[in-house]
Amino acid sequence: MTLYSQSHSPYARKTVVFAHEAGLADRIAVIDHETSPTNRNPAVFAVNPLGKVPVLITPEAGAIFDSLVICDYLNGLHAGRRLIPAGGSARWQALRLHAVAQGLCDAGIALRWETARRPEHLRHLPLAEGQAAKLVESYDLLERQESFDEPIHIGHIGLATALAWLAFRNLPDFRTGRPRLTRWYEAFSQRPSMRGTAYHGETQDGPQTAAIAE
Repeated sequence: MTLYSQSHSPYARKTVVFAHEAGLADRIAVIDHETSPTNRNPAVFAVNPLGKVPVLITPEAGAIFDSLVICDYLNGLHAGRRLIPAGGSARWQALRLHAVAQGLCDAGIALRWETARRPEHLRHLPLAEGQAAKLVESYDLLERQESFDEPIHIGHIGLATALAWLAFRNLPDFRTGRPRLTRWYEAFSQRPSMRGTAYHGETQDGPQTAAIAE
């Protein structure tokens, strides 16, 4: 299999970490592709009409996207414990945490457009404040309500890669005043799957915006 990825995408890193945790990393060739809404990548558009990574090229199903679909596909390929539970409360708990993690990435990227990537005269401060509030509210919910005691699942992988990206891009801090969340994140970050997939690089936006990282 071939994975079209990006070294500074939280969505792409989630799929790579998932592959490592599932014991499938040696079956996937990871190819880095720069993508940006303002800088078209023809190779990515050739396999995904949305022009985004990650995309997994599979032998029997062709090109698969987005990140959760890729993880679900990989979840069916390994012989170990399923990282996306098949049913019951465990499934909904894992997918709910994944939804929070996905929302953190979405809000963080939107916040960066309003504070760094969009030309300054086009930025909208109320929108930036609204996206920042989503991050803070999510951090607080995670600190109050998540037990983090379950065996590793898709929600944990999504959350760890999301928090790592938020720290990588110097977005609103999740550590201060949230000791439980911080302890869990620091411990999860020591897993080989995380240590071997650290973020690096900058997004190359098109001529209408500066070359600023996503």
